[in-house]
Amino acid sequence: MKLSPRLLANPTTAGSTQGLKPAPLALLPPIPLYRRLLRSHRKFLPKEMRVLGDQYVKSEFRSHRDVENPMHIIGFLTEWQMYAQKVEGDAWKGEKLDKGKIDKMSDQQLGQLYELMQAIQVQSREKGGEDS
Repeated sequence: MKLSPRLLANPTTAGSTQGLKPAPLALLPPIPLYRRLLRSHRKFLPKEMRVLGDQYVKSEFRSHRDVENPMHIIGFLTEWQMYAQKVEGDAWKGEKLDKGKIDKMSDQQLGQLYELMQAIQVQSREKGGEDS
C-alpha cells in the first residue's frame, strides 16, 4: 500500500452536515492501523475469535499491500478503522451487516463473507459440542 501525503491529510467538515453525525477521525496509516487491529483482537476478543480475526486481518492487509488507487486505499483504511473502534467498544456484538454495504460487495467479497460465516458456525458447533 503506497501512501501519499494526500492520504494522511486531516479530515475537514467542508460539505458535511453539521450536527447530524460526528466529524470523521483522521485515518491511521496502514501499519499503525494493522497493529491496532491485532492489539484490539488480543485485548477484547476470546481466543477462538482472535485467531480467526488475526488470520483475516493479516490476509486482507497482505492482499491490499500493492493497491495504488487512493479511493480504494481510503475506503479500505476507513472500514478497518471503524471495525477497530467497534471491537474496542463492544458495539459489534449482535450487530447485523448494513444492507447497503452488502449490495456494494463484489462476488469475491460475498464469497469471503460466506466462508467467514461458515467458519463461525463450525466454531460455535464445536464449542456447543464441548459443553454437552
